[in-house]
Amino acid sequence: MRNSLADVVAAALRVLDAQGLENCSMRRVATELDVQPSALYHHVPNKQSLLALMADQIVQGVGPRTDRDLAQAPLTERLDVARRLCIDLREAMLGVRDGADVVATATAFRMGRSRVEDELARLVGGDAARTLVFFTFGHAQSTQTHRQAAALGALVGAQAADTAAAGAAQEGDTVAELDASFGRGIDLILAGLLALDQAGVSGTPAPRHASM
Repeated sequence: MRNSLADVVAAALRVLDAQGLENCSMRRVATELDVQPSALYHHVPNKQSLLALMADQIVQGVGPRTDRDLAQAPLTERLDVARRLCIDLREAMLGVRDGADVVATATAFRMGRSRVEDELARLVGGDAARTLVFFTFGHAQSTQTHRQAAALGALVGAQAADTAAAGAAQEGDTVAELDASFGRGIDLILAGLLALDQAGVSGTPAPRHASM
């Protein structure tokens, strides 16, 4: 039976989970589907296009948790929604091996805004949205790197453990601190946006209306 585009994307995500982004090649995806690599090009023109589809799948559930039009909502309410959206974006990327690298890379190849960035821009304006997205990407990539290093036993110094139990406990503490530091960073950005708005500074967040 001929594979669909959804089958190709699902296979690519399985390879990503097993091999990591560095080894997620078109050839390995084809092997996962038991087809020749040339068969994949009936669905996607190149690996960059496949990465974009993988990124879409990784973040497909990320979006404002309301159906209400927030364009005229108070800034404080829009900032709260933006904060939750950034947290959801980070969690979605961290839920997949190398997910942050996939989403950040796909965004770069598109040479424009991602869907999540568009959602944020409708809440807080374009410049603020890009700042939030870049911070979220960077923090998620750093967190993934830390987790991979911990899994390989590459952490040293204060993060080294004398026993496996102590190491597991310490790693749990570190993950919690990384989560907390992300929240603090987002709050700093949002507090700055609110302060600029309250000061009446020109160029402070103005939501973009959704295009028809």
